[in-house]
This record gives sequence, structure tokens and C-alpha cells, in this order.
Amino acid sequence: MANPRLLLARFLCVVAAVTFCACLPSPVSAIRKDIGLAAPIMCRRTVQGRHLISDDNGYVCTALSIDPWSRCCPRTGARFSCQGCNLDLQCCNSYEYCVSCCLNPSRTKEGDVLKLKVAKPVTAGTYPSIFDFCMGRCRHSSASVVHENAYLSDFHHCFLVQQNSSGSTESNFGSRLDGINVILGRQGESCTSACRAKGQSCVPSRLSELNKCQILQKYMRCKNGCFPSLGPDQPAEVVDEAPKNLNPGACLYMQMDDRLTCDGSHQHTRRLCPCA
Repeated sequence: MANPRLLLARFLCVVAAVTFCACLPSPVSAIRKDIGLAAPIMCRRTVQGRHLISDDNGYVCTALSIDPWSRCCPRTGARFSCQGCNLDLQCCNSYEYCVSCCLNPSRTKEGDVLKLKVAKPVTAGTYPSIFDFCMGRCRHSSASVVHENAYLSDFHHCFLVQQNSSGSTESNFGSRLDGINVILGRQGESCTSACRAKGQSCVPSRLSELNKCQILQKYMRCKNGCFPSLGPDQPAEVVDEAPKNLNPGACLYMQMDDRLTCDGSHQHTRRLCPCA
């Protein structure tokens, strides 16, 4: 017969073991899925300048201060800076600050620029992002040079959208041109000469009515687009035989109406003239 004390001791050992196990934490039943590393932030940036860089967040910095991992500029300076820019012309004297200023949502509307063609309407696609638009628009164009090798102005990096700001309709344009004979001058000819050849005179006060893409595209082909410029020969179209850097086939309109003149001309353009 078993010793009662021995049986009691064994029973108490079993009870103690069960109690100890019950106090242990339960095993992990699942793996958490909400723990992970944050996706690295990588910036796109301009590569045109030797000293300055603009990233796609709208910051400008020196090439030496850019983050080596993210390729972003430090966020210590002003965002969307327009330093060295003429905001009336939407042009800047620095490519990087032109891109930065252009990226400001209050100046460049995403819905508008992403519909624009990169180049020729028939062959080109649209801009994939505002950053691509700003990088492309801020580069030099034929509209920023004169005599093929000199800038028209210190502000030769422009992000102005390729269209006139006026919201007037074509019917309104027509009423303002009543009594005006719109003439396409010959290559290198001023409006003064073009109108005189027709026995008429150029009407300076009506040049501003022709200084619009809608009107230029009505009388000219403008097969390479319509761009703002600052030349004395505008409004005009660059002839097909012009050097490639002048953007042959493009129409040009003057950014400031108060500089329009009947006497201006350029050897590689044909003017659109108001005669009476």
C-alpha cells in the first residue's frame, strides 16, 4: 500500500506545476504586419547648372549641399523661390530659380500644363509632371535670343505657358479689327514697308490686336507652336529656312504690348501687320 504522505507530495507537485504554467504568457499567435521601414524619399533634380541645383520639391541649393542619399536639397531655404525673377514676364535670370518659381502651385496649374504638348502637336506627347514642364520651359528658346547669339534680356529663362493671357474670343478680335487690312509681310520686312507696298499705312494702335496666338494661328501656319518673345519684329512667324536654333515655323508674340512697333523687322521672320 502506497504511503499517503508520498501520494500527497506527488499531488502537490502536480498542482504547483499546473499553476506555474498558467502564469506563463501565451505564445505569439501571429506576426505583426504593420512594422516596416519607411520608403526612402528620392528627389529629381536639375542637372543644367554647374553650381546650383533645383529639386522637384521647389528648393534650390548648391551642388555641394545636396543630400548624397536622397539627392534632395536641404529644406532650410525658401521653397518656390523666385530670386532674380521678373514676375510680370514670368522670366528669371537663373535657370534653377526659374524652375523653383515655376513649381509654385499658385503660379503653375497642374491641370493646365499636363495637357500641353512638349513640341510639335502632331508628333509630341504631353508633359508627365509639372517638374518636367518647368525644366523644359525654363531652358533657352529661340524666343529668348536675338541675332542668333545674344539674349534679348537678362531674364531669358521663362516659364510662361505658351498661350496669350487674354480670354477674349475671336469674335471680339474681329470687331476690333474692323476697317483693318491684316497683311502678312515678306521675310525681313517691317510692317511700315509691308503696308506701304499696299498703298496703306501701318496702324500701331492695332498691333496689340494681332499680338495674340489665336490671331497668329488664324493667318499663319505656326506649325511649331506659338511662343512669347521680346523682339521688335513681333507679332511674326519664323520662316522655315531659319537656323534650327531659331525654331523655324514657330509664331512669336511680344510679351509687352507697349513695345510693339511698326518699324521692327528681323531677317528670319515674317510680320503680321495691321494696315489701313
